[in-house]
Amino acid sequence: MMTLGSLFLGAFLAATLLPFSSEVMLVAALVAGEIQPTLLVAAAAAGNILGSLVNWTLGRFLLTWQHRRWFPFSPAQIARASDRFSRYGSWSLLFAFLPVIGDPLTFVAGVLKVPFWRFTVLVSIGKIARYAALAATV
Repeated sequence: MMTLGSLFLGAFLAATLLPFSSEVMLVAALVAGEIQPTLLVAAAAAGNILGSLVNWTLGRFLLTWQHRRWFPFSPAQIARASDRFSRYGSWSLLFAFLPVIGDPLTFVAGVLKVPFWRFTVLVSIGKIARYAALAATV
């Protein structure tokens, strides 16, 4: 039996830079039918949004160590990501739910100092819509 807490945690982990799939957990919980779909979507979305906020925070404050050997991104990678983000703007955060590009996108948003509330609203819209659409198909 899946609990709301385990779904929240799985969705949180999926939104960080760790590879994890919250969609599989949500579908399994929906199919089990033990918890209301609205609560499941809310738990998954809340965990996933919070994980994205962690990425944003890391991007916002970790950049001060960019010249250290252990830093995960080179200055050239940051510059390329910044150029791409600048080209499409904050609206690209609506797609932060996408696999592969979503997590780095939220990190770069922090690096580029996208305002907290704009980031949170745009990321939330995309992630809630994704989970709601998934729930509607099950």
